[in-house]
Amino acid sequence: MTRATRAAPGDALTHFDAAGNARMVDVADKTVTHRVAVARGTIRMLPATLALVREGTAKKGDVIGVARIAAIQGAKRTADLVPLCHPLPITRVAVDFDVDEAASAVHCTATVECDGKTGVEMEALTAVQIGLLTVYDMCKAVDRGMVIGNVRLLEKHGGKSGSYVAPAGSP
Repeated sequence: MTRATRAAPGDALTHFDAAGNARMVDVADKTVTHRVAVARGTIRMLPATLALVREGTAKKGDVIGVARIAAIQGAKRTADLVPLCHPLPITRVAVDFDVDEAASAVHCTATVECDGKTGVEMEALTAVQIGLLTVYDMCKAVDRGMVIGNVRLLEKHGGKSGSYVAPAGSP
């Protein structure tokens, strides 16, 4: 879809056959193109927890460094975690974390690329989730009230459906 709206009634869900059974989408006839997806999410925490993350003094070590490696691994293992995803020949995963003092939060942005027959949206979304879950895991001893949220696709490029860019200011 190139539009920034939800699927309209009557649009087919591609992961179901005519009888309503779950299936892996057949991509055999699709053209190999360069695919890129960017996703982002946030984990909110107490200011004292954020200070531990920012300073790298959490009991378990460098939270951001470990979370970055976990996010990259998550992107690579998406097909093992999401049952109907195709294993993809990922060519690049970049993960950035931004400490947001004003919101007492850490934002994670993942960019995933491949040359393939299907997109890397799920890999980018998985990378963000796994990165943020790793931050939670490493900091939960001091702050069990952390909240992960606003995980979403920001943009995707390549393939038959073309590009999608989330509208500015959308949640």
